[in-house]
Amino acid sequence: MARLRIAVTGKQGQIVKSLSERAGEHQIDVVAVGRPEFDLTDPVSVRRVLIDTSPDAIVNAAAYTAVDRAEKEPELALAVNGAGAGAVAEASDELGVPLVHISTDYVFDGLENRSYVEDDPVAPLSAYGKSKQAGEAAVRENSKNHVILRTSWVYSPFGVNFLKTMLRLAKTRDEISVVDDQRGAPTFALDIADGVIVVIKNLLARPSESRLRGTFHLAAAGETSWAGFAKAVFEASASFGGPVATVKEIPTTHYPTPAPRPANSRLDCSKLLSIHGVALRDWRAPIPQCVARVLAEGE
Repeated sequence: MARLRIAVTGKQGQIVKSLSERAGEHQIDVVAVGRPEFDLTDPVSVRRVLIDTSPDAIVNAAAYTAVDRAEKEPELALAVNGAGAGAVAEASDELGVPLVHISTDYVFDGLENRSYVEDDPVAPLSAYGKSKQAGEAAVRENSKNHVILRTSWVYSPFGVNFLKTMLRLAKTRDEISVVDDQRGAPTFALDIADGVIVVIKNLLARPSESRLRGTFHLAAAGETSWAGFAKAVFEASASFGGPVATVKEIPTTHYPTPAPRPANSRLDCSKLLSIHGVALRDWRAPIPQCVARVLAEGE
């Protein structure tokens, strides 16, 4: 059986690195495309590179993710996350291959007191969230064969993320103040990669099944706050002899940021389970694995 060939946008992101790592055991070849030859602000380069790659499927994992900086650069965020996503979708449609587009909990305002379902109205609070909402709309408009996966609070051994920041800060601080009134599910990027691969295989194996397409939520099971996440990180770190710190729980009002965050980032993922058979582990489960790896790599 021929190996699947998946083009993934971005070269340095947590999800592209996770997909590249997981691909081998699934008999998949991942081709990561990114700058300078592939630029989401340049639709011509997007089309050229993706057409030349000749993939069986495309994952749009690249994005402008500097949430606070986007408040000063809303046009750039919109160009990358909005129009750029549309260009990827157009290329996937021209190639006749499925597209999996990675989106975010930031498309919601976080004011609901329950987990968000896919059909809930979007109402992003920030420039970043608005740009991701625009990207979802562009994907729906330009690709007949797509899945949009919204996820939350992504962490991994790669790049910059909350887990790695906590471990770094604990090397020089005994106490760290962390917000305790925002709730969501920390989601391990390697688990996201496994879920994405299942979705792609389903799309390729059952192309006539329309219910496989559309918008889904893909996040870890359970919920916590950022402070709860930090405590779990330090609990794992302590078990490996790594850095630890006391977590001081604070309200969002004590940690102002340029971009407002949703107070509720909980995502109901039951639709993805019922249709694609994908359910991620409890948010606590991968943390020791990730912490051990970060510590071993000396970051």
